[in-house]
Amino acid sequence: MRRDSRLSRMLHVLLHMARHDGPMTSDAIATMLRTNPVVVRRTMAGLRDAGYVRSEKGHGGGWALACDLDAISLLDVHRAVGGPQLFAIGNEAGPTHCLVEKLVNEALEDALREAEALLIARFGAVSLGELARGFDADYAGPLASSP
Repeated sequence: MRRDSRLSRMLHVLLHMARHDGPMTSDAIATMLRTNPVVVRRTMAGLRDAGYVRSEKGHGGGWALACDLDAISLLDVHRAVGGPQLFAIGNEAGPTHCLVEKLVNEALEDALREAEALLIARFGAVSLGELARGFDADYAGPLASSP
């Protein structure tokens, strides 16, 4: 099963954009992510609709941050890219008559619900500004220098 990497990829892009001089084109972002510019535009549209980035058309255009990194949390980006499912595990879908399976399903659902609530809370508590400052402290160089 392929992992949904939209969250990590867009966090990567946003941090590069914060240190990039001027807008970044969909082609440049696609090259950095080793994907297609159409995929970039489709994914960035959610960030634009949420007000985190803006797109500039024409010569010298591209994508640019529309707000401060401290105003954007990991949860904000998660939601802007479509709120992909956090866990790839779960129980057998559909009703069951087996009492053992019902018990197992309830236990899994409870544990996953609790884990998701903790993860969502943590995502909400971490800003992109914190990530950028952490990177700067650890590597003391501009983000744009290493794709």
